[in-house]
Amino acid sequence: MKIDDIEAFVAVVRCHSLSQAAQELGLTQPAITRRIQSLEEVLGVELLDRNTKPPKPTEIGLRVREQCRAVLQEIDTLRELVAADLPPSGGLRLGLTQGIGEVALLDVLQDLRSTWEGLSPQVATGLSGRALLERVEREELDAAIVFLARGMQIPKSLEGRRLGSTRLVVVGRRADWTRKQYTLADCSAHGWALNPDGCGFRASLKRALAAQNLPFHVKLDTYGRDLQLQSVAQGQGLGLVPLPLLAHSAYRDALAVVPVKDFKLSIDLWLAHGPALGRRQDPVARFGACVADIFEHLDAHAPGLAA
Repeated sequence: MKIDDIEAFVAVVRCHSLSQAAQELGLTQPAITRRIQSLEEVLGVELLDRNTKPPKPTEIGLRVREQCRAVLQEIDTLRELVAADLPPSGGLRLGLTQGIGEVALLDVLQDLRSTWEGLSPQVATGLSGRALLERVEREELDAAIVFLARGMQIPKSLEGRRLGSTRLVVVGRRADWTRKQYTLADCSAHGWALNPDGCGFRASLKRALAAQNLPFHVKLDTYGRDLQLQSVAQGQGLGLVPLPLLAHSAYRDALAVVPVKDFKLSIDLWLAHGPALGRRQDPVARFGACVADIFEHLDAHAPGLAA
């Protein structure tokens, strides 16, 4: 039984795709298939149901997968023991929530690479916080930094810490919103420029509107923060943005915080990671510290924008 075959099988189940697993492991799809077939021959069982597309693990395949994960974790522990005195190196898979990623990505990568020359960080951005946390849970990412509404916690299967706090604000074209106070009813007819479904901010707004039987009309549906705020600055609806990120926007002078008295949401910035980081612990901690410093700097320049 080969470790490479075990890794291939676990990767296919995790990625729900032969092609994605091949890409993750740097192999061809036929090579992944051969490795799984080799493991099946050694065990004498069929691990994947090839009548489904994509192939799904059989009942015994699911049980084998859990044991294979345990085997790989033990192997990782052994490797960490041997390399305990060596500096971190190799791949580091990180997730950075949309918005913060646009601001902090380049600085974070430069900091990590200059601190550990042998480290190869890869950062995924442009996804909702929930999607990033799910990828950490599936071990597709080593760590992620996400926004969560105040009071929400990261999944119990993960570990982490809160990096900072701020508030989510409604923004509109400055010339259109000059009063000292508005309601959701005032805002509803103007429509919204928001992240797609899966975004916690969007979900919170949708619930608040539904509670008052107000329509939820989305004019622009995209993860691109600049595109959202540009649309808002041109009068195409309203947006939602963490206050510190508004301070960084190129459109800040054309935008105003809309003081909505019946929609106020405090949010926290969280670092989340799996329970066994090994030699990746220091780089993940530095990842969190670097983003926290950038966030704190942005927050220090944000209060003057609030209405």
